[in-house]
Amino acid sequence: MVEIRQEVHYRSRLLPSFAERPANVDAMLRDAIAADPFNLAVVEGERRITYGEMGSVVDRVAGNLAQIGVRRGDRVAVILGNRAAFIEICLACARVGAISVPINIRQRKPENDYVLAHSGAVAVVYEADIHDQIPEPASLPDLRYRFVVGGNAPGADPYGALLGRCSALEPVPLAEDDPFCILYTSGTTGRPKGAILTHYGVVHSCLNFQYCMGLGVGDRAILAVPASHVTGLVAIILSMIQVRGAVVTMPAFKAHDYLELVAAERVTYTVAVPAMYNLCLLDPDFDRHDLSSWRIGGYGGAPMPQATIERLSRKLPDMMLFNAYGATETTSPATIMPPGQGVAHGDTVGKVVPCCDIRVMDEDGREAPPGTAGELWIAGANVVPGYWQNPDADAANFVHGYWRSGDIGSIDPDGFVRVFDRKKDMINRAGYKVYSAEVENVLSHHPGVLEAAVVGRPDEVLGERVQAFIVRRDDHVSESDIRGFCADRLSDYKVPDRFTFLADPLPRNANGKILKPALRKLVEAELGEYTAKT
Repeated sequence: MVEIRQEVHYRSRLLPSFAERPANVDAMLRDAIAADPFNLAVVEGERRITYGEMGSVVDRVAGNLAQIGVRRGDRVAVILGNRAAFIEICLACARVGAISVPINIRQRKPENDYVLAHSGAVAVVYEADIHDQIPEPASLPDLRYRFVVGGNAPGADPYGALLGRCSALEPVPLAEDDPFCILYTSGTTGRPKGAILTHYGVVHSCLNFQYCMGLGVGDRAILAVPASHVTGLVAIILSMIQVRGAVVTMPAFKAHDYLELVAAERVTYTVAVPAMYNLCLLDPDFDRHDLSSWRIGGYGGAPMPQATIERLSRKLPDMMLFNAYGATETTSPATIMPPGQGVAHGDTVGKVVPCCDIRVMDEDGREAPPGTAGELWIAGANVVPGYWQNPDADAANFVHGYWRSGDIGSIDPDGFVRVFDRKKDMINRAGYKVYSAEVENVLSHHPGVLEAAVVGRPDEVLGERVQAFIVRRDDHVSESDIRGFCADRLSDYKVPDRFTFLADPLPRNANGKILKPALRKLVEAELGEYTAKT
């Protein structure tokens, strides 16, 4: 039985906490090295990196960061794909006491400019092939150091400069409540918020994955979701370090390659969005792969169709499916499906994880009766203390340590949590969160767009696609022109998949607010006509 006790964290929160736990992320790595330095840590193509080798690289990177002046509390941006260098940099930051700021490589220059400036990053490590998406030095004078991986770039030093031998790094005192990283989440106002993930919260989330999913020494996880996302970073990379498992990197998800890697590397543990599982099942060679090692299939970010659950259960009877629900603000899981309960409770997201609490609240801030729907408020060791330099967002989103999720759900008498709808206006495209306000903000700056509104368009594979309704200033503005405008300013998954040009103004209520339900009905009608024709 795991002991849980009450502790005070973040100055004023009384939180249930695991009594026995690593002191911080760096301690997790040191424990793994001490237990067996020859254990496999990372598989990157043909490379095999042991924990001992990983520790040596982290020592050198941390030492060189310290040597150029990176100190405890400094922010270091990491704009890298799913590769070993991403893991090395984040762990080196933890060792030197710096705060990593992982950024998705699909972000465009305006997005990167905002995050780098708002976080106050003093250094950035990025992929050579995205150099044109990195802001110029003149626009970010505080960004003193630039390092590039996978090639050369003007104005940046090669990543190898951080790998050279250096003087031994003096141990940096870390407090559990210190930030480990800042993950920026899309915001309904069009500006992302920087959620502060602490060492304390990350450790608890890793332990929840370990205890609730039964992870252990020798497990292997495939990293096909972005390493810069909370799922990739916490659920996969750091959870594997906690249990002394291995991370098998995959630059980008392709169903056939994914299945080949699972088979070839004897992967035991995956966390993916339902669309990825659907695409795997659609692969014509699915049955030809030896997937017998695959024993844990975690999923979240979107509802998993019951048909997909049933097909996976038939094809992989030894694999246990675990639904998980959470967010960046909850450092990943707030609920996980108990083992063997996925079929009987497939309409739920499981039960609340240890050291976490979920309350269902009505519009007046009162707790709703059991089984009644309301907004899910989440508190516990896994919930972040707040947002980076954003007191207004803290005030709007946190109430006495509870994070207001914006999701509407309920909890049944047996403790299973249901999520019915999103209070926030958000589109879920294959697990990627796309806030319509952010896309609408970009569309509004196009000189040929009079007004625009964005809603989700149901899609059998991706869950939802991004649908834009446009009222043009004149008919000469083309779809390709607007699409290219968006592509220069937004991550590719945020660019609208479909444009509908309206002859009349967007529907609005008496207060001038756009009536998005009316737009969704247009989408439904169009889909109905398509279905009838096919």
